[in-house]
Amino acid sequence: MRYWGFLAAKLAAAGAILYGLRWTILRVVPLPEPFSFPMAQQERYYVPNDPFAHDLGYTFLMMLYTLSAAGLLWIILWDQRYRCRTCLRRLRMPVLVGSWTHILLGRPRTEYICLYGHGTLKVEELQSTGHSEPDWQPHDDIWKELYALGSDSEPRA
Repeated sequence: MRYWGFLAAKLAAAGAILYGLRWTILRVVPLPEPFSFPMAQQERYYVPNDPFAHDLGYTFLMMLYTLSAAGLLWIILWDQRYRCRTCLRRLRMPVLVGSWTHILLGRPRTEYICLYGHGTLKVEELQSTGHSEPDWQPHDDIWKELYALGSDSEPRA
């Protein structure tokens, strides 16, 4: 639950930043000058409510805004993908498993681990059968596992 709450908080912060940026763009960029065209012996002025598609500079600025918003969303999701599901720390120690030259013996993948032993994330490098989601495998307390391994071993002489 904490993992998804952190994602929601990051998305809300990004939404607030993007809303503020859009508000600034709308206030700073002036509306285009009104132009007129004759209609039935009187002159009418036409001012577009939204300068989008009427003003090239504004349209280009909004295109950059949209691309930056999509990039920010991608960065947030990419960062969230490589976080521990328990403690929200970044996963470390990437280990390459498998081989590109011997795909039948083991498909290449990268394994990341939480430094505090909460779990392992396995990311497939080869997507031959379609997109496969990363596999998160939670671990029990790492110290319990290590103590269990230590108590099973007998002292050697």
